[in-house]
Amino acid sequence: MTVAFEIERIDGADPALPDAVDAILDDAAAALGRPFEGLRVHLRVRDSDGNLLGGLVGAHLQRWFFVKLLAVSPEARGSGIGSLLLRKAEAIARDEGLVGIYLDTFEFQAPRFYVREGYQEIGRLPKVGDAPQRIWFAKQFNSSGSKE
Repeated sequence: MTVAFEIERIDGADPALPDAVDAILDDAAAALGRPFEGLRVHLRVRDSDGNLLGGLVGAHLQRWFFVKLLAVSPEARGSGIGSLLLRKAEAIARDEGLVGIYLDTFEFQAPRFYVREGYQEIGRLPKVGDAPQRIWFAKQFNSSGSKE
C-alpha cells in the first residue's frame, strides 16, 4: 500500500503534536502487549512567597520511573532541594512497585550529583567536536525497595 505524504517542519507551532505522537507510540506498544503505564508525576518546591525553587517531571515507562526534567533555581542550588526531589521520586517509584529510576544529564550539568545520589552510569553519547556528552544514569531497586 502506497501512502502519499509530506514531511512538515513545525518548530513548536503545534502544541498538540507531542501528545498525538505519544498516542501513536502508546497504541503500538499496547498492540505488542506492552502498554505504557502513562502515569505522569510532577513535583515542585516553592518558597513561602510561592516562587518556584525547583521541580521534577517524570513518568512511569515499562515499570521504570523516567525522570525527564529535574531543575533547581540558581538561588536554591546547594540547599538540598535537588536531592529531596530525587528521593521523593524514588519513594513514589518504590511505593508504586516500579523496578527503578533512570534519567539523563549532560556532562556540564550534574553527573557528579547523580553518582553521589547512588546512580550508576549506563551509557553516553560519544564526544564529537564541541557537542557536550549526554550521560544516562539508573538506580535499580531490589525486591525490598532499596538500591542494589
